[in-house]
Amino acid sequence: MHIVKTVIIGSGFGGLCMGIKLKQAGLDDFVILEKADDLGGTWRENTYPGAECDVPSALYSYSFEHNAQWQFKWSGQAQILKYQHDTAAKYELDKHLKYQHEVNTLEFDETTQRWLVGTSNGEQFDAQHVVCAIGQLHKPSTPQIANADSFKGDVFHSAKWNHSVKLEGKKVAVIGNAASAVQFIPEVAKVAKHLTIYQRSPNWILAKVDRPYAKWEQRLSAKVPIVARLYRRIIWVLGEYGVLPAIKGNRFSRWAVKKACLANLHKHVNDPLLRQQLTPDYPVGAKRVLFSDHYFPALAKDNVDINMNGIAEFTETGLIDKQGQALDVDAIIYGTGFQTNPFLADIDVVGVGQRRIREAWSDGAHAYLGVSTSGFPNLHMLYGPNTNLGHTSIIIMLEAQVNYIIQAMNYLNQSGKQSCDVKRDVEQKYNQELQTRLSKMAFSKIEQSWYKDGNKVTNNWAGGTREYVKRLKKINMAAYTVK
Repeated sequence: MHIVKTVIIGSGFGGLCMGIKLKQAGLDDFVILEKADDLGGTWRENTYPGAECDVPSALYSYSFEHNAQWQFKWSGQAQILKYQHDTAAKYELDKHLKYQHEVNTLEFDETTQRWLVGTSNGEQFDAQHVVCAIGQLHKPSTPQIANADSFKGDVFHSAKWNHSVKLEGKKVAVIGNAASAVQFIPEVAKVAKHLTIYQRSPNWILAKVDRPYAKWEQRLSAKVPIVARLYRRIIWVLGEYGVLPAIKGNRFSRWAVKKACLANLHKHVNDPLLRQQLTPDYPVGAKRVLFSDHYFPALAKDNVDINMNGIAEFTETGLIDKQGQALDVDAIIYGTGFQTNPFLADIDVVGVGQRRIREAWSDGAHAYLGVSTSGFPNLHMLYGPNTNLGHTSIIIMLEAQVNYIIQAMNYLNQSGKQSCDVKRDVEQKYNQELQTRLSKMAFSKIEQSWYKDGNKVTNNWAGGTREYVKRLKKINMAAYTVK
């Protein structure tokens, strides 16, 4: 049994940020448990061709750790993973990281007011605090399709890309067309003999207008910090006051974003039928607004087509759609995203009174400020329920959450107390407010998306980052039961 002050689960952007800020606060008795053999979270897992962030790198990075060496305005997976490694090394997190430690049980001991943490390799940890930083985009979602095991060709998910499979000159089918698929489809289209995309619904897609940074821009960014901060601020303003109002239902903003998306589509696609197939019938923001300079040009190629009929079943040689049309292919790629609900599905979390978190969240996940849920003292969440965004960088949210959690830890240390548990009525009141606001936003205007668990929006925050940061700036310990 390893006795520590804090266990952090996950070594993506959230877990690393938590570790850095704990060290800076002098709370360096912690471990970061990582299920894989390297850090990085989603940026370790997703190595598909064309993988890159859909938030500009100047904003998709820590506010306290500027990187003047970004090669592109929108950096690729390898650059982002290097940034994570470099940052972890700079803040000497290596001695805190424990790889191949997948957490599968969390049990709260009411006598000691501490958590017992169990891992798949048999090691156990006894901790006052547990910080779940496992993210929402790490477990591939693969739809259940009849006879899937019958296909004799190559098949894999984009998050588990099989780089040994050569797609040059092959006939390829892609199932799905959301955020990851929009990035890898243009790369596959370059080399495949023929590419068929099985599309459930089209996306609102803005032009990225990506380009490499010039050397002088990198030097200026490194030597004149105010320039970097101003550029970061401009990117934030565009999302916060451009895209977010459209999601909230502002007519002018929704019209402007829609017009920009359609302009991007019409610029690259001349075929009226294809344009129709690629034009969404749902409000801007109901699903994540995507960015790409290459997706529409790829779909306009002669070797690419779209099937909107849905898939009935696999065969040994390919797929049959729901209209009975058969397609023979050499390879099938799932571009079907990630399982985001239920939250913490892979960990058996047992709180006060032996109540499991899956029971507490039977009607969909919820948490006070996205960080704390009643009945589970000192269980802190990063990128928890209702903290996802559809318009800007999640790292802004993560930094606010980390600072909030450290305030709770410091309060307990200074008061000589052991645990804090958000009051049930406080959490309920907060979540009622949140769901009322979300019901009026674009997220609620369609029946099915990864933002929702049934009819409830469990993933997304209802406001902007400015509001969220303000609400978490100073912890209100009166909202908690302290023991």
